[in-house]
Amino acid sequence: MPFSLSPITSLSSLLRSTSSISNSSSGIPLPSLVEIIKKKHVLLLHAGGDSKRVPWANPMGKVFLPLPYLAADDPDGPVPLLFDHILAIASCARQAFRDEGGMFIMTGDVLPCFDAFSMVLPEDTASIITVPITLDIASNHGVIVASKSESTNDYGHVQLVDNLLQKPNFEELVTHQAILDDGRTLLDTGIIAVKGEAWVDLATLSCSSQPLISGLLLSKKEMSLYEDLVAAWVPAKHEWLKRRPLGEELVATLGKKKMFSYCAYDLLFLHFGTSSEVLEHLNGTGSGLVGRRHLCSIPATTVSDIAASAIIISSKIAPGVSIGEESLVYDSAISTSVQIGSQSVVVGINIPELQQTTSGNLLKFMLPDRHCLWEVPLVGCTERIIVYCGLHDNPKISLPNDGTFCGKPWKKILGDLRIQDTDLWGAKESKDMCLWNAKIFPVLSYPKMLQLATWLMGLGNQRDEYLLDLWKRSDRISLEELHRSIDFSNMWTGSINHQADLTAGIVTACLNFGLLGRNLSQLCQEILQKEATGVKTCQEFLSLCPDLQAQNPQILPKSRAHQVHLDLLRVCDEKELAAEMEHKVWAAVADETASAVRYDFEEQETSTSNSILEQPFHHKKVKVELPVRVDFVGGWSDTPPWSLERSGCVLNMAITLGGSLPVGTIIETMTRPGLLINDDTGNELYIDNVTSIVPPFDSSDHFRLVKSALFVTDVKTKMNLQSRGLHIKTWAKVPRGSGLGTSSILSAAVVKALLQLTNGDDSNENVTRLVLVLEQVMGTGGGWQDQVGGLYPGIKFTSSVPGIPLRLQVNPLLAPPQLITELRQRLLVVFTGQLRLAHQVLQKVVIRYLQRDNLLVSSIRRLVELAKVGREALMNHDLVELGDVMREAWRLHQELDPYCSNEFVDALFAFADPYCQGCKLVGAGGGGFALMLAKSAESAKKLKQLLTENPEFDVQIYDWEIFLGK
Repeated sequence: MPFSLSPITSLSSLLRSTSSISNSSSGIPLPSLVEIIKKKHVLLLHAGGDSKRVPWANPMGKVFLPLPYLAADDPDGPVPLLFDHILAIASCARQAFRDEGGMFIMTGDVLPCFDAFSMVLPEDTASIITVPITLDIASNHGVIVASKSESTNDYGHVQLVDNLLQKPNFEELVTHQAILDDGRTLLDTGIIAVKGEAWVDLATLSCSSQPLISGLLLSKKEMSLYEDLVAAWVPAKHEWLKRRPLGEELVATLGKKKMFSYCAYDLLFLHFGTSSEVLEHLNGTGSGLVGRRHLCSIPATTVSDIAASAIIISSKIAPGVSIGEESLVYDSAISTSVQIGSQSVVVGINIPELQQTTSGNLLKFMLPDRHCLWEVPLVGCTERIIVYCGLHDNPKISLPNDGTFCGKPWKKILGDLRIQDTDLWGAKESKDMCLWNAKIFPVLSYPKMLQLATWLMGLGNQRDEYLLDLWKRSDRISLEELHRSIDFSNMWTGSINHQADLTAGIVTACLNFGLLGRNLSQLCQEILQKEATGVKTCQEFLSLCPDLQAQNPQILPKSRAHQVHLDLLRVCDEKELAAEMEHKVWAAVADETASAVRYDFEEQETSTSNSILEQPFHHKKVKVELPVRVDFVGGWSDTPPWSLERSGCVLNMAITLGGSLPVGTIIETMTRPGLLINDDTGNELYIDNVTSIVPPFDSSDHFRLVKSALFVTDVKTKMNLQSRGLHIKTWAKVPRGSGLGTSSILSAAVVKALLQLTNGDDSNENVTRLVLVLEQVMGTGGGWQDQVGGLYPGIKFTSSVPGIPLRLQVNPLLAPPQLITELRQRLLVVFTGQLRLAHQVLQKVVIRYLQRDNLLVSSIRRLVELAKVGREALMNHDLVELGDVMREAWRLHQELDPYCSNEFVDALFAFADPYCQGCKLVGAGGGGFALMLAKSAESAKKLKQLLTENPEFDVQIYDWEIFLGK
């Protein structure tokens, strides 16, 4: 499959679309980096840690990156566990690079957690993210020595990098002045960003260095992305680098730029450097967040014994298998009669059906507790070699220093098995004898390798002469030799095909038996990685689509069935059919929304129709004015189809601006037939034939809101507009794209006025539901929170109960005067001057929900929870907690849509942060109004003064009041 980069390239998909460097000089070249620059892509690379100490990770060592190639360390590592996290980081990177292109690198053995949206990096240079850490932890990691004198004042927490240290001891830290005033040092997190001119230099080098790279590959020398590339930007490392492969070229091309460190003081991280650390993180604090079954096929509990705490990922488990507590099985196929002990790690194993003994019983294979087992293909070898060791074995500890193999001292291993040290290490001195260089792993047929593995691990008859002789006569390999001989391309292809086959089975079951609760679009991307049959497999899925809705018509939404069909059409590159199906998706969403909100009330309205038609003309005039709304938290959970299928909760508030109700309409009858519409911007339209008002309405139509209101209220049939007419005036005295729910609230005002004019049900509940339908008719979509925010006074916590009909529960918060006063004093309502269009964001979010995007679903669930927390905070008069809720809600909004913020908003919020408990944009974000909840009334006054005086922020701070009703 050709390599391609999407506008936001996830780390997982990037890794799966590349090939590792092998000794056979294989590799798939990346697309021209110049083209990437032109298209303003952010290139995300995955760099490995010191995986020579990570048995489960297929010990490949460092990542080697001849620049036009991408080598991926740890392809069997915990990528599936971190997929959603990586997607969020990809979005963060896209935001940090401001859509201008660049490269973002992360090491594979560290999982960081910090607020990337607050990260402001220097231009035209390379930056590395650091965090202060204690010296004992730093001794096992890289350390950044930051300049004590030179820093950049334009960016907080940024200093020039003086030096790079690898696993320094205390004396080295002192010598290089790496210890901070508080006794800590700066940890190298392995997170690196390259921007502007530094990125262009790197791309230029890549495009001009093919002969050098070919020589590097032929010589089988290594170049480390993590060490060599970074050293090029640090002058203190130049002499060291010049002695490395391609070092002279790196210094000459990249050395003119310097590297800066960005200290993320709030960063937390998990290190995945060893197998025991992996299991500790997966089963320790926070293990409830770990998905213990992912992309796997496992048998029923009645025919297998798999512990509930075992983690099974990308694996197929046969009946008759036992897996112990807290073990990890990844990218494997385990056959019957295999037992895996507790706290063990199994990666990349493909155990075939074991043969029967002469007595008719199946051969069994057992992996003891606290062991690691993995297999890898070797260059020039048809068999994949099986490798194993104890969970806590350190490959570099020598025999005299109590080194171990399978948890036992080497001296005991040699004595029990009657193996000579010369069999393992030849003529090496004892101080150099360790697991890393022990020629202990035989290269034989799979059954014989399993037999010898059992023997070497001490589970069989250790005095078995046949096995001892078989082991001695076999070709054997050490971890060191294995590291240099892995057929990375073969291993990667095998892993991809294995996961594609598993995924195809899951998708087939989902289509045949399920309710389409999985993200089939994402799953199909896994299947497409299997180049030979991936597209054909996805095409076969298409034949199942016509029957999807028919299988479960009462419980499967048509919009979801259509979205699955659409995703499969796109996967199969059926562009014309996909375009047709996309219209069906949005039509289904509109129909489902209408069904949910119009249920059981149309009959109630028709009873008034005849009397209105028969009445003689008399002049009637209706005026409706409404406030705007600001939302604290919960937005997106009110939007169909989410709110039709899941509970939604929103905490918002109705406010006036400048002492007036800013949104309104006047509708009056007139003797002239037809319809006259005008708004406050000078637009005017007369329609003499009102029967022409039918959807769909053009998106450029200035009056499609009014037309949609006439359609959903059915005023055309309730009033004889052939013999009489209507004049409708509308206004919204707020900036366009404000995020204050203006469009929905204006829709509510028009609908309410039309219902009053026709003696219809103008209750807030009915109007709210009709506006939901109206927005589907308009084609903009939208939820219920905006109209609820404008129709109902004060602060309210609104929840929706999914189903037909959709039921809303609006619960006013009876705020005491003291709370209202404090909110008035501390809450700034600020127009940023940045315009935004909510419907464009909304469509993307709705599509992701219909695809069952896991990150989106979890983020909206959290927003629902935060709305409840915010309600309690207000009821308890706790504005500190409310500010924290606003802050987290804003972070979640950026996860849902990386473009809901921009550089101006980031700078504005960073400027306000010292004075604020919490900040967020209202509505969908992207611009419009911001809420800034100050830490105190004094902080609010100070911030208001600073914003007014600062020419960098051309913002407008509005006077506002809580609208408590007329």
